[in-house]
Amino acid sequence: MPAIEVTTRDGAKTQLRGASGLSVMEMIRDAGIDELLALCGGCCSCATCHVFVDPAWSERVGGPGIDESDLLDSSSSRGPTSRLSCQITVGPELDGLQVTIAPED
Repeated sequence: MPAIEVTTRDGAKTQLRGASGLSVMEMIRDAGIDELLALCGGCCSCATCHVFVDPAWSERVGGPGIDESDLLDSSSSRGPTSRLSCQITVGPELDGLQVTIAPED
């Protein structure tokens, strides 16, 4: 089971484990971290699951797709490692991934 580290807006770090194939958003939601709204449920249509990928992981995670990038453009806090957590699928290659929940827009 891959593990990820999530930093919440107040700086608290939480280690999560989940099955391969889950999205980062699903892992965070299933852990009960409420500040990640994920209003669309993972359909890549709302940008309320915005996270910052730790720069050390950015290349392995990859950049956003066209639709994801368009949604991220609506965020005032978009940064160079911004991603929608619903679009990052966790597997063994991302074991140890570190993300920070973006400020609420």
